[in-house]
Amino acid sequence: MLNIENLHAAYGPVEALHGITMQVQPGSIVGVLGANGSGKTTLFKAIAGLVRVTEGSAAFNGVVLTNQSAQAIVKQGVSLVPQGRMLFPEMTVLENLEMGAYLLNDRTEFAKRLDAVQTMFPILKERTHQMVALMSGGEQQMLAIGRALMGQPDLILLDEPSIGLAPKIFDQILATAKAINARRQTTIVIAEQNVRKILKIVDHAYVLESGKIAISGTAEQLAGDESIRRAYLGL
Repeated sequence: MLNIENLHAAYGPVEALHGITMQVQPGSIVGVLGANGSGKTTLFKAIAGLVRVTEGSAAFNGVVLTNQSAQAIVKQGVSLVPQGRMLFPEMTVLENLEMGAYLLNDRTEFAKRLDAVQTMFPILKERTHQMVALMSGGEQQMLAIGRALMGQPDLILLDEPSIGLAPKIFDQILATAKAINARRQTTIVIAEQNVRKILKIVDHAYVLESGKIAISGTAEQLAGDESIRRAYLGL
């Protein structure tokens, strides 16, 4: 389980998160919702060891992640698919996938993981030796997810996957997230602004506002409460 308690995080002297507390159950899909600047990306970076935590803690499966190195957190089974994908555009698809398994020294196991990723995303097999810069946004998002899967994580943090994608392609990405969750019981936390679509696939959601949790509940509770829909979700 991902357990976050009173988490504060800062960029230099500027605090961006102000006491986030949330729990994510194993095998679930959870949404982190909110407008630009609400703190979604900062929360994910804090969990992944990319932003300084000034107070509170984040723990996964009983191991405290707070202020560990990003590499140590990956070793604990946590992978971040960052906003904007952050791939290596002048490298090939295969080279980017290799980066996702940089902690793995077993070539047999690498081949097994690569085959699994390419089976899930056949386009990545077709484009094995293509430069990433020449791929479409949707293909790049698939590659970013595939790169994360090469580490065989127990928890995937999927940050703003809709950015730059057509609605139909975004639907495919969400369907893929559901399939990953169903097949491997991988826990997935998705940060998104597209509230309508996210509430259709998540078990539970947290709404962030100015670095704090404004409200939380099951997808049904948030989607069904008229006052919440108007005040926080723009529905």
